Amino acid sequence: MRRRLLRAPLVFVVFVVFVVVLAAAQFVRPGLANPAIEAGRTIEAHVGTTSGLVAVLNRSCGDCHSNATVFPWYTQVAPVSWLMAYAVSEGRRAVNFSEWAAYSPEQRRALLRLSCQDASDGKMPGVYTLLHPEMRLSARDVETICAAAKEGS
Repeated sequence: MRRRLLRAPLVFVVFVVFVVVLAAAQFVRPGLANPAIEAGRTIEAHVGTTSGLVAVLNRSCGDCHSNATVFPWYTQVAPVSWLMAYAVSEGRRAVNFSEWAAYSPEQRRALLRLSCQDASDGKMPGVYTLLHPEMRLSARDVETICAAAKEGS
């Protein structure tokens, strides 16, 4: 009986400490802002819209691999805000479809080949689709990405 009484205050203390740490974490905010998009530098300006590639990339890849990231309300709450900032930073570092003009033609072909491979292997768009099922890639979406990679767009 006495042990149970001792555990109850300990659980309460742990809970209070957890709440205080979570509240304090809200003051550490990462920069969740999008850089400006220059239309002439985007993949759309270089590839066009006829193949459907841009539509697939905008819908399924744009939140992490472009400067047009949509930050839902829950990305304003730590620690989710930290995870989102990190994921977007890493995604843009890997490939940024808003900065397509910055890549050489060889890099563009390589990035499309890697995009095809990652999409075919199911690596992308990843776990983010649990919260955003509309971003899942269909077999046709993967075909569109891979066809663009074969064309060397």
